[in-house]
Amino acid sequence: MQRIGYAVFPGFQVMSFAALSVFEFANIVAEETIYELEVISEHGGWVKSSTGLALETAPLGNPRFDTLIIGGGVTIDPGPEALVKFVRKAMKVSRRVASICTGAVVLAQAGILDGRRATTHWNHARALQRQYPKMKMEEDRIFIVDGSVWTSAGMSAGIDLALAMVEKDLGAELARTVAKYLVVYHRRSGGQSQYSALLEMQPKSDRIQSALAYAKQNLHTPLSVDQLAEAAHLSTRQFSRAFRSETGQSPAKAVENLRVEAARVMMEQGRLSIDVVARETGFADRDRMRRAFLRAYGQPPQVIRRNARVGAAA
Repeated sequence: MQRIGYAVFPGFQVMSFAALSVFEFANIVAEETIYELEVISEHGGWVKSSTGLALETAPLGNPRFDTLIIGGGVTIDPGPEALVKFVRKAMKVSRRVASICTGAVVLAQAGILDGRRATTHWNHARALQRQYPKMKMEEDRIFIVDGSVWTSAGMSAGIDLALAMVEKDLGAELARTVAKYLVVYHRRSGGQSQYSALLEMQPKSDRIQSALAYAKQNLHTPLSVDQLAEAAHLSTRQFSRAFRSETGQSPAKAVENLRVEAARVMMEQGRLSIDVVARETGFADRDRMRRAFLRAYGQPPQVIRRNARVGAAA
C-alpha cells in the first residue's frame, strides 16, 4: 500500500482535489487499496478553501509518505513555514514530492526547486521565477518530472500529473481505464503546451467553429479560404469578415497557428522526421515550418525536439 499525503493551507483551490480522484479510481479499477489518501494541514482540523468551503484535515505528523502532494491556491503567497519545513523532511524520506498549480511556491520556499525544472500555472510562472531565480521555470508545460520532484500547471493539469503517477506505478493500461472512468481523454503528456490555439481564438459562432474544426482535421491539405468558407456555409467575403471579427486573426494566420501547434506535438513525440512532420501538418517544406516555429516560439523545430528529449530523459 502506498500512502499519499495531500497538504493544503488556507485559501486552497477546490479544483486541485480532482487529482485525488485519480488515485481513488485506481483503487477501484485494481479492486484493491493500492493508494491510501490522507489530507493534511499545518494544524489539522477544518481548513477553508478559496470558495469558502472548508475541509477537515489531519495535522502535520510523520512525513514518511510514499508521495507528498502540495495543493494549489489562487495566489502565490508564501505557504506556512511549518509546511515548508515538513516538505524538506519529506524530500528525504518520500519517493516523490509533488505540487499542483501554485503549490509549487511551497516547494520553492523549501529550496527543493533550486536547479530543477518546474512548472506552474502560466499566469503565475514568471512571478514565481522572479521570486525564486534558482529554479528553472518552464511556463508552457502541463507537468514536469525532475528526479523525484513533480510539478504541474493549473488545476486540471493535476489530473494529468496523477494519471502519470498511476501509469508509472501500475502501468499504462490501468491508467487508461482510470481516465475512462473519469471521462477525460487519456492524460496529456508532460511536455504538452498549456496553451491551445483553438482556445485562444475563442470563436463565438457555430459556423466559425465548424470552419476551425474542419481546418484542424485537414491540416495536411492546402486549406484555402474558399474551403474554410464552404465549411462554414458562408461566402468567402462573409467568412473572412466574420472570422477576423470573432477571432482577431486572419484565416491564414489561424491555420498557421493550428499547423504549428500540431507540428510541435509531433516534434515532441519524436517519432517522425522533420520532413514528414512538415508534410503531415501542411507546411510545404521544412524551411517554411522552421520559419513558422521561429515566429510562434522563437525556436526552430530541432530545439523543441531536443528540449523534449532532455525533459523525457530527466
